[in-house]
Amino acid sequence: MGSNDFITLFFLVAAVLIFLQLRSVLGRRTGNEKQPFDPYSAREAAKAPAADDGKVVTLPRREMTDEEKFSEIDGMSKPGTSLNESLRQLLKLDPTFKPKEFLNGARMAYEMIVMAFADGDRKTLKNLLSKEVYEGFDAAITEREARGEVVKSTFVGIDKADITHANVNGTEEQVTVRIVSQLISATFDKEGTLVEGDQENVADVTDIWTFARDARSRDPNWKLIATESEQ
Repeated sequence: MGSNDFITLFFLVAAVLIFLQLRSVLGRRTGNEKQPFDPYSAREAAKAPAADDGKVVTLPRREMTDEEKFSEIDGMSKPGTSLNESLRQLLKLDPTFKPKEFLNGARMAYEMIVMAFADGDRKTLKNLLSKEVYEGFDAAITEREARGEVVKSTFVGIDKADITHANVNGTEEQVTVRIVSQLISATFDKEGTLVEGDQENVADVTDIWTFARDARSRDPNWKLIATESEQ
């Protein structure tokens, strides 16, 4: 056997011995190894509710008492005022009415409607507006599209939202909200020239919107039935 063959055989044997030694140390599973870290699994696990013995327990949500709801109304409007009395009458008609919950919903609906109108999203608008208000929004969008104009808007946020009026008309409950928001909005023609608004500066916008729903309906959603811009 030549010297080269002997050297090759020596390194081959050495490699096999090293491999076997490493395998004896690293290749065995004890059952205590850490699993590879998956950030997406960790994120989902963090969202999951706590479990006991593999069972998820959902705690029932406590319903507000009428006294708590009336207390909310008193916190929003001074007792003895027409607004306070109107909200109390509305609550008597619709025991499911929760003043603060309604106001939070109105804020979310406001943002959705403003952005849907800017984007020309008729599907979203149709679900949130009464038939009459939708027809007005749809006509404005159609005219804008006919001119080839595009609106680019950024919703900054809502500074303030207050209930200013409430009314019960038969079985229909109506609530008017004054909303002060901040918006960046600019309208461009088909050549890309700015024709209205400002694409950089934030504008303060104050709207007075009225929402309504039928107290007999199982649908808990309110729809926008009237809009007005405060000058």
